[in-house]
Amino acid sequence: MRELDVVGVRVEMPQNLPMVLLREVGGHRYLPIWIGAGEASAIANAQEGVVPPRPLTHDLFADALKALGHRLVAVHITELTDRTFYAVLKFEGTDVSARPSDAIALALRTGAEIHCADAVLDEAGIEVPEEEDDEVEKFREFLDQVSPEDFETEGGPGAPGERPPS
Repeated sequence: MRELDVVGVRVEMPQNLPMVLLREVGGHRYLPIWIGAGEASAIANAQEGVVPPRPLTHDLFADALKALGHRLVAVHITELTDRTFYAVLKFEGTDVSARPSDAIALALRTGAEIHCADAVLDEAGIEVPEEEDDEVEKFREFLDQVSPEDFETEGGPGAPGERPPS
């Protein structure tokens, strides 16, 4: 397992599909995972520190965990099968299956680390050489300008299996 940081969310054009981009800590690989608009918004809100007036689903889950005295230890992206990513929420003593986007949104709210199986990074990771760091910096600048509302689409794709576009 390799630790990952969340770089941010963006919309992949021309398909207008939201994705979350993760970066290998201490490495040069990035992991893009296509997600639904709602999940993209939830991740962007968490990264920006946006607190809704009433808790949304991921906020509610984080609040419930805290109220019950439980802690999300980590999120593990465990598998990539038939172009679908799988994740596990790691609690003390038990694991719960989850979609990666939901797991990432919850990890950002609880401060849990995000890890990825080496085999998944080997298969789906994109290596970015150091000389391409300028492009990554441009992407970060884009992320600083984007808002969660940019990911709201009426009748847009959901995130049932979190598949990359065909």
